[in-house]
Amino acid sequence: MSYFQSRRSTVLARNGMVATSQPLAAMAGLRMLMQGGNAVDAAVATAAALNVVEPASTGVGGDMFALIWMADSKRVAALNGSGRSGAAANAQEVTAKGYAAIPRYGEDAGMSVSVPGTVHGWETAIQSYGRMTLREVLQPAIDYAMNGYPVSEVVAHGWKGSDSPGALGCESKLRLYPSGREFLPGGGAPKYGDVVALPHLGRTLQAISEGGSQAFYHGEIAERIAAYVRQCGGWITTDDLAAHHSDWDEPISTDYRGATVWECPPNGQGIAALIALNIAQGFDLPNMGSQSADRYHYLIESLKLGFADALRYVADPRVTDVPIAPLLSSEYARERRALITPDNAVDRPSYGRPTGSSDTVYLTAVDGDGNACSFINSLYAGFGSGLVVPNTGIALQNRGALFSLDPDHPNYLQGRKRPYQTIIPAMATRDGEMWLSFGVMGGFQQPQGHLQVVSNMVDFGMDPQRALDALRFSVDVEDTWNVRVEEDLPREVIEDLRRRGHRVEIRSGYERTGFGGGQVIARDPETGTLFGGSEPRKDGAAVGW
Repeated sequence: MSYFQSRRSTVLARNGMVATSQPLAAMAGLRMLMQGGNAVDAAVATAAALNVVEPASTGVGGDMFALIWMADSKRVAALNGSGRSGAAANAQEVTAKGYAAIPRYGEDAGMSVSVPGTVHGWETAIQSYGRMTLREVLQPAIDYAMNGYPVSEVVAHGWKGSDSPGALGCESKLRLYPSGREFLPGGGAPKYGDVVALPHLGRTLQAISEGGSQAFYHGEIAERIAAYVRQCGGWITTDDLAAHHSDWDEPISTDYRGATVWECPPNGQGIAALIALNIAQGFDLPNMGSQSADRYHYLIESLKLGFADALRYVADPRVTDVPIAPLLSSEYARERRALITPDNAVDRPSYGRPTGSSDTVYLTAVDGDGNACSFINSLYAGFGSGLVVPNTGIALQNRGALFSLDPDHPNYLQGRKRPYQTIIPAMATRDGEMWLSFGVMGGFQQPQGHLQVVSNMVDFGMDPQRALDALRFSVDVEDTWNVRVEEDLPREVIEDLRRRGHRVEIRSGYERTGFGGGQVIARDPETGTLFGGSEPRKDGAAVGW
């Protein structure tokens, strides 16, 4: 069997489209388009709704990134809506308490909390490129939070727990703190089909809709966030919150067989996908077969080398040097490609030395004028740090756990510094026109998903839904470098990969949600027709009109 059998067809429309991991949120964005908003308005409305209907994955206590294409200017803009560490953050305090790494939850979970960047990012995107007000685009999310919504199957499963042995499930994490009960209506994680209201969160969203980002980063909400983080061992102060701002960056890109693939620059990990694409395009993938052992091998090896570099070099470029141009050069790609052989997997790849001059929801929206917004919003782990600011419904991210405690590493923990970010939206253009607005959520799976989806569409001519349905691999880049594959992959392909030295693990059932949650909208520039696909391993949908 070559494809994940979603039995979904690619959705077609011309007036506008939204694709994301939860249908209620997709409809929130579509409502904005139908009311005269553009792709950016739809994206923020969808993200806000996801905060309510998929609260373990995203929220105002997290971060966001976006790539925005405006049809009149025909250029890609990159928005970095991620937050920085507190000014007092320091590695010495972490190690003095006996930790070998920044704790992601538990007694000192506050150490993992960086300033939430989401709200300012929403506002910046709307004010710069939207047509509607923040009050208008937040209304669907407020309605869901105050009046309730039915919980879908995959969301219910994620709210309850984890499939990873020994991992702390979301419900258990929330029970560590009294305020976690704000996300345990009825005393526990909701079940599939339960109707849930989140009034504390609804009131916070209402305050933001009325007062904008000022209501979040100043005043009562900011005071509550800072006090609770410090109570839980962290460093965030009201001054840190007041100093926060989003940044517009120059996007980074590479050409892959005639398609220009765009990513946000470091501190995001999108550069890993671009490095891997640069390496992979030196192999004749289109003639290997989309589910062949050869294609898996070359993509896996390209991805491993890309990640080895990203894990070494990605950091906050406003604080430390990140060699972006050398890492993306064709000369460096040839050098790294030469390390790949047909028959032997690299066990634990090392980073190169370039020379020369860094849990989640994803959504995409394209409007009838051809404007597009590729948007990602995250708390990192399920419900982030597990810390919920009392009486606010704000689940705080644990993105700061990705800082290094090695003083020689570019991503070393320091005050007022952005950590390595896993969340990466993407776009692709062809012949100067927007072709794809896409992303694949899921921690370190995201560059892997970008690589595979782009290859599916460029090398094998798949439409958006087929490109998402196709079986994927997932390399454990944080620890073992083992390769996870889906149970439908033919046994002979698995055995071939093992003969080459890949340590292959097979995943089934809900474990397959770990292969990423992708959404793709493609646009035909001649007709304006939109082609949308949504991740079959999630509850989501592409909707248009």
